[in-house]
Amino acid sequence: MHSLDRLKGISPFVAAVEQGSFTAAAESLHLSSSAVSKSVAKLEARLGSKLFERTTRSLTLTDAGQAFYDTCTRVLNELAEAESVLAAQRTIPVGKLRIAVPNTFGRMRVMPLLNAFCQQNPEMQINLAFSDRFVDLFEEGIDIAVRIGGPAEYPASLGFRFLGNERLIFCAAPHYLAQYGTPQTLEELSKHRAIVYDRVDGSTSPWHIAAPDGRIAPRRIAYRMALGDGEAQTSAVAAGLGVAQMATWLMEKQLANGELVEILPELAVTGLPLYVIWPRRKQLTPKVDALLAALEGLSIT
Repeated sequence: MHSLDRLKGISPFVAAVEQGSFTAAAESLHLSSSAVSKSVAKLEARLGSKLFERTTRSLTLTDAGQAFYDTCTRVLNELAEAESVLAAQRTIPVGKLRIAVPNTFGRMRVMPLLNAFCQQNPEMQINLAFSDRFVDLFEEGIDIAVRIGGPAEYPASLGFRFLGNERLIFCAAPHYLAQYGTPQTLEELSKHRAIVYDRVDGSTSPWHIAAPDGRIAPRRIAYRMALGDGEAQTSAVAAGLGVAQMATWLMEKQLANGELVEILPELAVTGLPLYVIWPRRKQLTPKVDALLAALEGLSIT
């Protein structure tokens, strides 16, 4: 049976219980008394249970009728609450949002925007998951995910916004370069102590080098340290332990205050893309729209 068919007869039944008679229920629903009586009779026939003990003067609920009435009122109250929430959403975002973000990028870039979003929308309840793996939005009940990397296109079931690409540069601490020299070529750079990123799958991130034809080719290198956290990698380079190729969003402060300096700027290349993705069926939800608008402020250049 279709779920909408199950709602037929509920309103007349509930009204009859609350008004005490079919006649009073009919008046409250602007129906005839016979229409209410027939509706309740059809409901009893469909349920296979007697809901009322009828006398000429009153209606009394049977045990089955009382249990069904309790369920009906709970369902109707939940529907009324849902309507209230939707009405409120037309003016202010309300409700729960489950969000998935990459570990380091989530802490450094998403959290400041999310903090401001929560201050502006106090009726929102946020669940934020940090993970560098590609989460399955449908399987894990995620409303919005921020993703670095991934396909250029997504399936029709997912909405997405492309927010730019990383910029990868080579960098080192000034005191490291003072001790070991500043490389002038890629060959010289390759002889320095490398600090690389240790991926979730156990592999290490190669250097990305622009080929003569413009394509970016990976180059595996010997390394001194492999760290599975971007902030730890930045810290190690700033401590003078070696050179690294990293995204500029990771080390903006260190570049600005001189803790790190760029090496061979002509070797800077485009890195991974940044996307915000969400289940397309949720796109018109005001709370999702509001957060998508807030996340447009993300930048990784």
